[in-house]
Amino acid sequence: MILETIVVGALAVNCYIVGCKGTHEAAVIDPGDDAPRIMAALKEHHLKLRYIILTHAHFDHAGAAKELQKATGARVLVHEKDAPLLKNTEVQAALFGMKSPAPPKPDGYLREGEVIKVGTIEMKVIETHGHTPGGVSLYIKKEHVVFTGDTLFWGSIGRTDLPGGSYDTIIHSIKAKLGALPDDTKVYSGHGDATSIGFEKKQNPFFE
Repeated sequence: MILETIVVGALAVNCYIVGCKGTHEAAVIDPGDDAPRIMAALKEHHLKLRYIILTHAHFDHAGAAKELQKATGARVLVHEKDAPLLKNTEVQAALFGMKSPAPPKPDGYLREGEVIKVGTIEMKVIETHGHTPGGVSLYIKKEHVVFTGDTLFWGSIGRTDLPGGSYDTIIHSIKAKLGALPDDTKVYSGHGDATSIGFEKKQNPFFE
Protein backbone atom coordinates (compact mmCIF):
# COMPACT_ATOMS: atom_id res chain seq x y z
CA MET A 1 0.00 0.00 0.00
CA ILE A 2 1.12 3.51 -0.81
CA LEU A 3 0.34 5.97 1.98
CA GLU A 4 1.29 9.63 1.94
CA THR A 5 0.26 12.35 4.35
CA ILE A 6 0.03 15.94 3.15
CA VAL A 7 -0.69 18.64 5.73
CA VAL A 8 -2.96 21.18 4.06
CA GLY A 9 -4.66 24.48 4.83
CA ALA A 10 -4.47 27.04 7.58
CA LEU A 11 -5.87 24.57 10.11
CA ALA A 12 -3.22 21.94 9.29
CA VAL A 13 -5.46 19.09 8.18
CA ASN A 14 -3.91 15.71 7.48
CA CYS A 15 -4.87 14.78 3.92
CA TYR A 16 -4.11 11.15 3.15
CA ILE A 17 -3.37 9.56 -0.21
CA VAL A 18 -4.00 5.81 -0.16
CA GLY A 19 -2.83 3.94 -3.24
CA CYS A 20 -2.69 0.36 -4.46
CA LYS A 21 0.77 -0.61 -5.68
CA GLY A 22 -0.61 -3.25 -8.03
CA THR A 23 -3.35 -1.35 -9.83
CA HIS A 24 -2.24 2.25 -9.15
CA GLU A 25 -5.76 3.18 -8.10
CA ALA A 26 -6.03 5.66 -5.25
CA ALA A 27 -8.31 7.40 -2.79
CA VAL A 28 -7.74 10.77 -1.20
CA ILE A 29 -9.08 11.19 2.32
CA ASP A 30 -9.96 14.70 3.52
CA PRO A 31 -8.52 16.99 0.82
CA GLY A 32 -8.93 20.17 2.84
CA ASP A 33 -6.90 22.48 0.62
CA ASP A 34 -4.06 22.73 -1.87
CA ALA A 35 -5.34 20.61 -4.74
CA PRO A 36 -2.17 21.22 -6.83
CA ARG A 37 0.01 19.59 -4.14
CA ILE A 38 -2.34 16.64 -3.91
CA MET A 39 -2.39 16.27 -7.69
CA ALA A 40 1.40 16.44 -7.79
CA ALA A 41 1.68 13.68 -5.20
CA LEU A 42 -0.72 11.48 -7.16
CA LYS A 43 1.35 12.06 -10.29
CA GLU A 44 4.59 11.31 -8.46
CA HIS A 45 3.25 7.90 -7.43
CA HIS A 46 1.61 7.31 -10.86
CA LEU A 47 -1.81 6.98 -9.23
CA LYS A 48 -5.27 7.35 -10.72
CA LEU A 49 -7.72 8.91 -8.29
CA ARG A 50 -10.93 6.90 -7.93
CA TYR A 51 -12.42 8.26 -4.71
CA ILE A 52 -12.41 11.46 -2.69
CA ILE A 53 -13.55 10.44 0.78
CA LEU A 54 -14.60 12.92 3.44
CA THR A 55 -14.48 11.62 7.00
CA HIS A 56 -16.78 14.55 7.75
CA ALA A 57 -17.95 17.68 5.98
CA HIS A 58 -16.22 20.53 7.80
CA PHE A 59 -14.75 23.10 5.42
CA ASP A 60 -11.15 22.49 6.46
CA HIS A 61 -11.43 18.84 5.36
CA ALA A 62 -13.32 19.40 2.12
CA GLY A 63 -11.90 22.57 0.59
CA ALA A 64 -10.08 20.97 -2.34
CA ALA A 65 -12.64 18.26 -3.04
CA LYS A 66 -14.48 20.02 -5.85
CA GLU A 67 -11.28 20.92 -7.71
CA LEU A 68 -10.02 17.34 -7.45
CA GLN A 69 -13.41 16.02 -8.53
CA LYS A 70 -13.40 18.25 -11.60
CA ALA A 71 -9.79 17.47 -12.51
CA THR A 72 -9.93 13.69 -12.11
CA GLY A 73 -13.53 12.56 -12.33
CA ALA A 74 -13.15 10.83 -8.96
CA ARG A 75 -16.29 10.15 -6.93
CA VAL A 76 -16.86 12.24 -3.80
CA LEU A 77 -18.16 10.19 -0.89
CA VAL A 78 -19.53 11.48 2.43
CA HIS A 79 -22.04 10.26 4.99
CA GLU A 80 -25.59 11.33 4.20
CA LYS A 81 -26.00 12.90 7.65
CA ASP A 82 -23.17 15.29 6.80
CA ALA A 83 -24.61 16.29 3.41
CA PRO A 84 -26.19 19.47 4.87
CA LEU A 85 -22.82 20.46 6.33
CA LEU A 86 -21.14 19.95 2.98
CA LYS A 87 -23.55 22.38 1.35
CA ASN A 88 -22.56 25.19 3.73
CA THR A 89 -18.77 24.91 3.89
CA GLU A 90 -18.47 28.52 2.75
CA VAL A 91 -20.60 29.64 5.70
CA GLN A 92 -18.56 27.48 8.07
CA ALA A 93 -15.34 29.11 6.88
CA ALA A 94 -16.78 32.61 7.28
CA LEU A 95 -17.47 31.89 10.96
CA PHE A 96 -13.70 31.45 11.37
CA GLY A 97 -12.94 34.57 9.35
CA MET A 98 -11.77 32.42 6.46
CA LYS A 99 -12.83 31.58 2.92
CA SER A 100 -13.56 28.20 1.39
CA PRO A 101 -14.23 27.20 -2.23
CA ALA A 102 -17.70 26.09 -3.26
CA PRO A 103 -18.29 22.51 -2.13
CA PRO A 104 -18.67 19.53 -4.46
CA LYS A 105 -21.84 17.56 -4.96
CA PRO A 106 -21.46 14.10 -3.42
CA ASP A 107 -21.53 11.16 -5.81
CA GLY A 108 -22.45 8.68 -3.11
CA TYR A 109 -23.06 8.25 0.59
CA LEU A 110 -21.01 6.25 3.06
CA ARG A 111 -22.74 3.66 5.24
CA GLU A 112 -21.75 1.52 8.22
CA GLY A 113 -20.01 -1.65 7.13
CA GLU A 114 -19.61 -0.59 3.50
CA VAL A 115 -16.31 -1.66 1.94
CA ILE A 116 -14.65 0.74 -0.49
CA LYS A 117 -12.22 -1.05 -2.78
CA VAL A 118 -9.20 0.80 -4.13
CA GLY A 119 -7.44 -1.81 -6.23
CA THR A 120 -6.72 -4.61 -3.76
CA ILE A 121 -7.13 -2.32 -0.74
CA GLU A 122 -10.37 -2.67 1.20
CA MET A 123 -11.48 0.22 3.40
CA LYS A 124 -14.36 -0.54 5.75
CA VAL A 125 -16.60 2.33 6.77
CA ILE A 126 -17.20 2.71 10.51
CA GLU A 127 -19.79 5.26 11.58
CA THR A 128 -18.07 7.33 14.25
CA HIS A 129 -20.56 10.14 14.68
CA GLY A 130 -20.25 12.84 17.32
CA HIS A 131 -17.83 15.45 16.02
CA THR A 132 -20.40 15.88 13.26
CA PRO A 133 -23.72 14.06 12.72
CA GLY A 134 -22.21 11.86 9.99
CA GLY A 135 -18.55 11.47 10.83
CA VAL A 136 -16.93 8.21 9.75
CA SER A 137 -13.66 6.34 10.13
CA LEU A 138 -12.04 4.11 7.50
CA TYR A 139 -10.46 0.83 8.59
CA ILE A 140 -8.02 -1.18 6.49
CA LYS A 141 -7.81 -4.47 8.37
CA LYS A 142 -5.02 -5.97 6.27
CA GLU A 143 -2.74 -2.99 6.91
CA HIS A 144 -3.77 -2.52 10.56
CA VAL A 145 -4.62 1.15 10.06
CA VAL A 146 -7.66 3.34 10.66
CA PHE A 147 -8.30 6.90 9.51
CA THR A 148 -10.38 8.60 12.19
CA GLY A 149 -10.89 12.13 10.89
CA ASP A 150 -11.62 14.42 13.83
CA THR A 151 -13.09 11.69 16.05
CA LEU A 152 -9.93 10.48 17.78
CA PHE A 153 -6.58 12.24 18.17
CA TRP A 154 -3.36 11.46 19.98
CA GLY A 155 -4.42 11.88 23.60
CA SER A 156 -7.65 13.66 22.79
CA ILE A 157 -10.89 13.70 20.80
CA GLY A 158 -12.66 15.98 18.36
CA ARG A 159 -14.58 18.98 19.62
CA THR A 160 -18.34 18.64 19.98
CA ASP A 161 -19.37 22.26 20.52
CA LEU A 162 -19.92 23.00 16.83
CA PRO A 163 -23.39 22.64 15.23
CA GLY A 164 -24.40 18.97 15.08
CA GLY A 165 -21.78 17.84 17.57
CA SER A 166 -22.60 15.50 20.45
CA TYR A 167 -20.26 14.61 23.31
CA ASP A 168 -22.20 11.48 24.31
CA THR A 169 -22.21 10.28 20.71
CA ILE A 170 -18.51 10.76 20.13
CA ILE A 171 -17.65 8.96 23.37
CA HIS A 172 -19.81 6.02 22.26
CA SER A 173 -18.10 6.05 18.86
CA ILE A 174 -14.67 5.97 20.46
CA LYS A 175 -15.34 3.31 23.06
CA ALA A 176 -17.73 1.01 21.20
CA LYS A 177 -16.50 1.39 17.63
CA LEU A 178 -12.81 2.37 17.62
CA GLY A 179 -12.11 0.67 20.93
CA ALA A 180 -13.21 -2.64 19.39
CA LEU A 181 -10.34 -2.55 16.89
CA PRO A 182 -7.11 -4.46 17.65
CA ASP A 183 -4.65 -2.60 19.89
CA ASP A 184 -1.95 -2.64 17.20
CA THR A 185 -4.16 -0.66 14.81
CA LYS A 186 -2.36 2.53 13.81
CA VAL A 187 -4.53 5.63 14.02
CA TYR A 188 -4.21 8.35 11.40
CA SER A 189 -6.13 11.38 12.61
CA GLY A 190 -7.43 14.48 10.91
CA HIS A 191 -4.86 16.65 12.68
CA GLY A 192 -1.59 15.98 14.48
CA ASP A 193 0.54 12.89 14.92
CA ALA A 194 -0.38 9.28 14.37
CA THR A 195 -1.04 7.03 17.34
CA SER A 196 -2.47 3.55 18.00
CA ILE A 197 -5.64 2.13 19.48
CA GLY A 198 -3.68 0.38 22.23
CA PHE A 199 -1.85 3.56 23.24
CA GLU A 200 -5.07 5.56 23.34
CA LYS A 201 -6.80 2.94 25.49
CA LYS A 202 -4.01 3.34 28.05
CA GLN A 203 -3.29 7.07 27.84
CA ASN A 204 -6.36 8.84 26.48
CA PRO A 205 -8.62 10.03 29.34
CA PHE A 206 -11.69 9.81 27.10
CA PHE A 207 -11.34 6.01 26.97
CA GLU A 208 -11.81 5.74 30.73
